[in-house]
Amino acid sequence: VQLQASGGGLVQPGGSLRLSCAASGSDFGINSIGWYRQAPGKQRDLVAAITSNGGTRYADSVKGRFTISRDNAKNTVYLQMNSLKPEDTAVYSCNVGAFLKVLLGNFDSWGQGTQVTVSS
Repeated sequence: VQLQASGGGLVQPGGSLRLSCAASGSDFGINSIGWYRQAPGKQRDLVAAITSNGGTRYADSVKGRFTISRDNAKNTVYLQMNSLKPEDTAVYSCNVGAFLKVLLGNFDSWGQGTQVTVSS
C-alpha cells in the first residue's frame, strides 16, 4: 500500500486544517490507519488511529480537538484538526497496518508527510 499525505499548511493559533491520507492498494478497507507527527528534534508520535470498523484512538494532547475519519470508497483517511496550537507544529504522516502495529508505529517505511505550522 502506498500512502500520500496532504493538506498541511500555515495556520494561526485557533485555526483549523483537514489533512488527507490517500492510499493505493486493495487492502485499505481491512486495515487500521494511523496519523503521526514529528516535530524537529523529537520522535514521531501517534496522533490518532482508526480501525477498519471505525473505532478510534487519540493522543491525550489532541482529544477534543482532532477527529479522524475514513472513507473506504475513496481509500482515504482524514484528520480534522481544530483549535490548533503552536505545539501542534510538525510533519504529519500516515501509515496503515494491523491495529497494534499502528498504535506502536512500528513501520519500516514512511511516505512523505505534510508540514503543519501553527504560528501567528
